[in-house]
Amino acid sequence: MSGVAVSGDIVTTETAFPRSAGFTSLVRFSLRRERWILPWWLAGMAALMALQSTSSQNFYDSPEKLAQLRSTMSANAALVAMGGPTRLLETIGGEVLFEIFAYLAIVVALMNMFLIGRNTRSDEEAGRTELIRSMRVGRRAPVLAALGIAVLANIVVAVVLTVASVVTGLAIEGSVLFGLAIAGFGMTVAAATTVAAQMYQNPRGVYAAVSALIAVAYILRAVGDVGNDAVAWASPIGWGQRTYPFVDDRWWPLLLYVVMSAMLVAVAFILAERRDFGAGVFRYRAGRGTASRLLSSPVGLVWRVQRATVFGWCIGVFVLGSAYGSFADSIEQFLADNPELAAYLPDASDAVDSYHSLTLSIIALLAAACGVSCVLRARTEEAAGRAEMILAAPVGRVRWLTGYLVVAMAGSALVLVAGGFGDGLAYGVTIGDPLQAVRLAASALAYVPAVWVIVAATAVVVGVARRAAAVAWLFFGYVAVAVMFADAFDLPEWFDRASPLRYTAQVPLEPFDLGQGLILLAVVAGLSGIAFVGCRRRDLGY
Repeated sequence: MSGVAVSGDIVTTETAFPRSAGFTSLVRFSLRRERWILPWWLAGMAALMALQSTSSQNFYDSPEKLAQLRSTMSANAALVAMGGPTRLLETIGGEVLFEIFAYLAIVVALMNMFLIGRNTRSDEEAGRTELIRSMRVGRRAPVLAALGIAVLANIVVAVVLTVASVVTGLAIEGSVLFGLAIAGFGMTVAAATTVAAQMYQNPRGVYAAVSALIAVAYILRAVGDVGNDAVAWASPIGWGQRTYPFVDDRWWPLLLYVVMSAMLVAVAFILAERRDFGAGVFRYRAGRGTASRLLSSPVGLVWRVQRATVFGWCIGVFVLGSAYGSFADSIEQFLADNPELAAYLPDASDAVDSYHSLTLSIIALLAAACGVSCVLRARTEEAAGRAEMILAAPVGRVRWLTGYLVVAMAGSALVLVAGGFGDGLAYGVTIGDPLQAVRLAASALAYVPAVWVIVAATAVVVGVARRAAAVAWLFFGYVAVAVMFADAFDLPEWFDRASPLRYTAQVPLEPFDLGQGLILLAVVAGLSGIAFVGCRRRDLGY
């Protein structure tokens, strides 16, 4: 039954069903929605762990090699900041985690951030949550269902990482502890994203806030590992690393994840009860009375929407490039101590420039990821119905898609320059040559044509395919595997033929090849033309 309470002129209805009503049905529904996305995240994490575990055990197959590695790593603050506490290097299992723990933590954090964001704030902004709650669904059920999916996903994360560790020969107890530590961090990020979903009115605000928290956690962990260990305890990533799997096997830091997650979930429910449905704690600010001239064109509008994303990529890649550059001066000694790692470099005879060409290739991949995400935003706007309002004006489909393509290309070029500049700046500081920043920033531009091929290929997918995101990221993943593992693991020669980075000179190790660059730019033009033709011919929304 429903009871009716009357107070003055206000009539309220108190429903008889509980606030969590419909929870199990929503969990089943969300699992169906996520059935294509989650397996890719899980498979990727398992593959990364298995690959790192196998390669580390092959490289450091004796106590002497492991001791030499520990001595080399401990002497370089940049490597410690990127990896973790040097105490992990006491065992081969700990060495594996030193190499990969922080990166897996970021991957699982992003998985949980997008998982919660899609099933809370994105659904609420699109109106789907309102439709669901018009049925016999409690107020808390959508949030509870999103958290339930996150719990299940993180349990599977713990399982697949444990299996990947054990199968590759690592100790069972340490493998279980490692899997739970990564899953615990993921659950903490899921809870933090739930809080952010109550505070911000759109998914972009949620993702920006949570990404900033992840970055702060990484930085605090790095500062603590290099300097005062107490600082690392302020970071949830630091909690997981200080369980010391395969070294001490501490279990009690996992309780920190349980306590923090419970507190954040409680805060999220308090905020959800007090805010207006569809709104957030932080309301939109009042806009200008008149629009700027920048918004008079599709390119300007797309840039206005995506500029924060592009700048975020630039900052993140600049920091990563700086970390890479700070190690460049030590690469020759590092290879002398660990000659097996020379297989990862294009040409070990010129170790420094070979190392820079490798780091710039990785930076190029990140720049391509930025470009892919920018182009895919066109499909998101189309699916949400906002593209129709733009196309209802005197704006053709080609101009509309061009806006996303131009911003994606410009943004990816900016990310490349930022990463190359950071690489050169850090390297220049270590050797006392500030011009290295200019040299490596210019070297990074050599990778622009190859990056633009990936961006243009994404535009083709947006122009002709319905499931654009899945196909685009699959191609990006193929290029990433080809760049990072084709040579080091002796993959077949034909494997990377479709990768545009294969046809790019390895600058600064090699001089820039203008002919190759022009051919790649011609491919970009051809792919862009295909994208425009496909966009003009297909039905909107299909």
